[in-house]
Amino acid sequence: MSSTDAMTLPESEAPQQPPPRRRTRKITVGSVVSTLALSVLASLLGPLGVRQSASAAAPNEASRARWKVAGPGRMNADRTAASAQRMLWIVAAGFCLLSAVLVPLTLPLGWDEIVYASRFGSYGPATPFSAPRTRGVPLLLAPIASWSDSTVLLRVWLLLLAGGALWLGFRPWLRILRRPAAVWVAAGLYGSLWITLFYAGSAMPNHYTAMGATAAVGCFLAPRPRYAGVAAGLAVVTLMRPNDGVAVAAPLLLAAVLMPVLRGHGRLRGRLSAVAAGLVAGALPWVVEAEVRFGGVRNRLAEADEVQGGLRAVFSLRAHLTALDGPLLCRPCTGDSVRLHVTEWWVLLPLLVGLGLWAERRVRRSAAPLWLSVAVAVATAAPYLFLVPYAAARFLLPAYALLALPAAVGLLAVVHRARTRRSLPTAAVLALALLGHWGIQADLVHTHAGIQQRARGDWDRIVSVLREHGVHPPCVLAGNASTIPIAHTAGCAVTETDPPAHASAVVLRERRPPHWARDWQRIPVPDTYNPGWTVVVRP
Repeated sequence: MSSTDAMTLPESEAPQQPPPRRRTRKITVGSVVSTLALSVLASLLGPLGVRQSASAAAPNEASRARWKVAGPGRMNADRTAASAQRMLWIVAAGFCLLSAVLVPLTLPLGWDEIVYASRFGSYGPATPFSAPRTRGVPLLLAPIASWSDSTVLLRVWLLLLAGGALWLGFRPWLRILRRPAAVWVAAGLYGSLWITLFYAGSAMPNHYTAMGATAAVGCFLAPRPRYAGVAAGLAVVTLMRPNDGVAVAAPLLLAAVLMPVLRGHGRLRGRLSAVAAGLVAGALPWVVEAEVRFGGVRNRLAEADEVQGGLRAVFSLRAHLTALDGPLLCRPCTGDSVRLHVTEWWVLLPLLVGLGLWAERRVRRSAAPLWLSVAVAVATAAPYLFLVPYAAARFLLPAYALLALPAAVGLLAVVHRARTRRSLPTAAVLALALLGHWGIQADLVHTHAGIQQRARGDWDRIVSVLREHGVHPPCVLAGNASTIPIAHTAGCAVTETDPPAHASAVVLRERRPPHWARDWQRIPVPDTYNPGWTVVVRP
């Protein structure tokens, strides 16, 4: 809407015009259905900023002076941005609430979460902290885990952090996109994904990596760059996952050098310095730990490569497609498949991104911010698609967050077209697509929450069998599956040598005991969610 649309003149100043001739309109079934479809679409997406009410458009006497000073265009832009910011708060709050409803706060900590939480005495004993892991997630947990061992309290804290991160991640884009409403729509698209909702209350790094990257790119592109925001966002990304920090920083540095609009007004040095400062600040703890614990950066990288199965040139697109509906970690992905309807996100996302880029070009607006968002998204996804020989849906969260911005612009362009032309087919197809998307994602997050609740319950059942057969702390466990979380639940240490030194028991799944334990007592674990668990206890 132009600035003149939002302003009405007093009656004394308005030009006199003859009254318009009343036109009659024939009411048909098609027009009624079209109106209903558009109403449903509007209720789904809320006030998108494409129209304003007459009461909001007409300034009262008290505000008329401000209009004369600031100008109607500026006042209208400020009001639209403020409305979009409120909607962003609502989306962030709804994101937290929906995650709490779909994922139980009582869900036991998962394998990776146990590793991070066991850095604190209340969640001891400490588990092995391997080379690929960083200290970013323990830093998030510290305010609660340093004094409480409550899983529910920890998950509530993490939910609040996740909602705040969602708001902070997308907020810088309110002054960049032509329609500020696209920002909260983008946050809603990203927050609607099952993997985002599932990990909102989890002690995992990927959501914070995604929000740090989104905030850093937004602050980088601001007309008046927010250098502190660029550095802080990149520091968060690098602190959580150093490889993602490099993937975000590289296209930003190239853009600062190659894009004339970013080099103007002597801001090239500022942008380059902010990116470099964020990267260094986030990587410093990892480098220091590499020197202290692993004998140097090169040794840590080599050990991390070995833990991850050897990074090499691979094409894991099919594995990531398979992981769209789980499992949480697809390693390996052989023999797994994906349900066809779950691929809707990979169909919907590129379609909306293309529409968003086209819409900006059509109105002769610079699409450079959206193109840079796409470039950084591709850079963050590329290592997982072409170097990592396994897949997890959470690996692509930074790419999804950045692509949600042009996708939201495309979605609003379709909504605007459907409204102005009162197009029944467009409105109906879009409403059904959004409802179907939300339904599929809600079903997936509910399904995986239930699976994890039962699968993690197996650890308690295994520990009960160990207790019944005399395995108590201090003890040492070996095994071929989930040894770390089972040992942590039992209060035991873990041994990875073969044969293990002084092992109290061996926990196996769908495997015969090793040769050095064939004479030990073998007890099957009953009533487990995942079948085939066996406990082999030293005599």
